[in-house]
Amino acid sequence: MTTTDTRPETTAAPPPPAAGSPWRLALAELRRRPSALVGLAVVVLFAVIAAGAPLIGGLGGWQPDEFDKSAVDPYLGGLPVGPLGGMSAEHWLGVEPVTGRDLFARVVHGAQVSLLIAFAATAIVVVVGVAAGVVAGYFGGRTDTVLSRLMDLTMSFPSLIFMIAAMSVARDVNRILLMVLVIGLFGWPGIARIVRGQTLSLKHREYVDAARVGGASTWRVLTRDVLPGVAGPVIAYTTLIVPGMIATEAALSYLGVGVRPPTPSWGQMIAEAVAFYDTDPMYFMVPSVCLFLTVLAFTLLGDALRDVFDPRGGRA
Repeated sequence: MTTTDTRPETTAAPPPPAAGSPWRLALAELRRRPSALVGLAVVVLFAVIAAGAPLIGGLGGWQPDEFDKSAVDPYLGGLPVGPLGGMSAEHWLGVEPVTGRDLFARVVHGAQVSLLIAFAATAIVVVVGVAAGVVAGYFGGRTDTVLSRLMDLTMSFPSLIFMIAAMSVARDVNRILLMVLVIGLFGWPGIARIVRGQTLSLKHREYVDAARVGGASTWRVLTRDVLPGVAGPVIAYTTLIVPGMIATEAALSYLGVGVRPPTPSWGQMIAEAVAFYDTDPMYFMVPSVCLFLTVLAFTLLGDALRDVFDPRGGRA
């Protein structure tokens, strides 16, 4: 006699959905934040402008160092002819007082200089800071002590005074390269501390111990197991470093120790516009608005990425 199994058939449970990659999580989070999307759009816009400055700056038909004496009135102290700082079909954002140089061309080329310095200095900060933080956190002991004291010493140093002194003393040098090196020299300890803390929490994880027991070299453990674990916070804090670098470059150029004429930069243009802010406010507003929008955009984007990659740090 045969019996039939009346028990209901059980189907295998579907596998749990795979966790999204950090980039997908970040993109999903950005889509839920209109302010972050606006910040990302502004960052991309100014990055494109900076990258294509020679082409975009020439769309108005003027070069940044080209004078247009017909656009200024010599009988009014060189003020621009026409309303809003000389805005016209020929000069889209007006002209610079006294010289008549086209503001659109100078702002576009100034974006290239300012963002180049900020991005290059940020790259130095991230590379040096990540390397120092990973080495200090992973090896510990005397290595950690020496690097930690070096971080403390660098952070306690009056960096702005040293920057002003170094930029004032150096004369026949590449000003852009010098600014990148000087700004990057004092910016790495902050991110190094973050990476050190992340590395301390990662180096005793099971997969890191398994890699060491399996005979993996130290370099392989650091590059394959430790660095991916600290990549998220590094990406988030990098976007927060960039606006500080932009502001530092603008401050040094504003104080007259940064980029020198005829090379344009936003900080230099703001410094020159101070003397005309009451008679030609547009000359002051155009570079100031560009600087404000760029810093604000990076800040909004950085806050969103920090909440994605490092939520505990964002709420601290």
